[in-house]
Amino acid sequence: MPISFDVAIVGLGAMGSSAAYHLAGRGLKVIGFDRFDPPHVWGSSHGKSRMIREAYYEHPLYVPFVRRAFELWGDLERVAGGPALYRQTGGLMIGPEWSSLVQGTLRSAVDYDIPHERLSATEVHRRFPAFTPLEEMIGVLEHRAGILLSDDIIRAHLALAADRGAELRTNEQVLGWERVEGGVEVRTASGEVGARFVVLSAGAWLEALLPDLPLPLTVERQVIHWFEPARFPEYHEPEQMPVSMWQLANGQLFYTKPDTGDGVKFGVHRGGRTTSADAIDRRVSESEDAESFDLLRRFVPFAKGSIRARATCMYTNTPDTDFILDRHPDAPEVLIVSPCSGHGFKFASVIGETIADLVCTGESRFDLSPFGISRFSSRVLPST
Repeated sequence: MPISFDVAIVGLGAMGSSAAYHLAGRGLKVIGFDRFDPPHVWGSSHGKSRMIREAYYEHPLYVPFVRRAFELWGDLERVAGGPALYRQTGGLMIGPEWSSLVQGTLRSAVDYDIPHERLSATEVHRRFPAFTPLEEMIGVLEHRAGILLSDDIIRAHLALAADRGAELRTNEQVLGWERVEGGVEVRTASGEVGARFVVLSAGAWLEALLPDLPLPLTVERQVIHWFEPARFPEYHEPEQMPVSMWQLANGQLFYTKPDTGDGVKFGVHRGGRTTSADAIDRRVSESEDAESFDLLRRFVPFAKGSIRARATCMYTNTPDTDFILDRHPDAPEVLIVSPCSGHGFKFASVIGETIADLVCTGESRFDLSPFGISRFSSRVLPST
């Protein structure tokens, strides 16, 4: 098997498209595969927009990554030369003061000196009248947060990767891979391709590509709604409605994004049904509509108009909800990237750059040990 490429990428969604862009930008010969034609609605990266926030409630270790991601999103906008890919709205994290959402946000903000404001429920409603938090809730406002236009970003990454010489094969499913002399052979329905390195960024389809490496991943079905505001549409415009996340006393999390032309976006974060990439139910039930209506009625009441659109997507979760970004323990030429547990899109730019660093130099500017596979087992990875 001749080694015809430096890198083969399996999956061209958020992470794979970014990897293709950065690797091709380093002058490497890149080939990418996707079983669909990205951006598409079958995986985890669609839905028109994604949130980006700096005071990261999940863990402060993500803050350096998201800061670099902000820089790279700006670079991508300049290189692409088209409409804006990021829109700053500010971000509000709302919940009881003791909630993990509020406490985690404050921890990251303090640890990294991120400008922020702490607002009472009354102050939240006065400044942002779309929101009606409960009296016992508080809000943490950070000004840099905003919206990433996910579909446009994937298109930009792929178009620029192709301009830089990457060969992108869409609607071509990868069936498997194996190590060969000098690299890895990737097998598709159309034949075999040899590359020095392989990047597996197939999201919910990852496990099928790793039959001999059982990873503790679960695929979770998520539902998204877009609503036409019932009253006061100006309250829901980006100038008056920051992106928001909410945590209720029972632990439930949901999020909103302002109306940028498609309606107010609303989704429950986590708690969806376990499924698989090929068996997910794409229909949205009346009870799921009702749950969204009820949460809006209580906390974003003027947004509770007619439903403009519905969609489903998938979170591919690790047990600790942190990412996987590591080499295969038995095949160091294979980089396993992506299962991002439903909070990864904002990092796609920096993860693509990190993959390029690992391929080109074997090193990263970041400590990647929290994202290692070895945390799931006693197996020790080769040194990178």
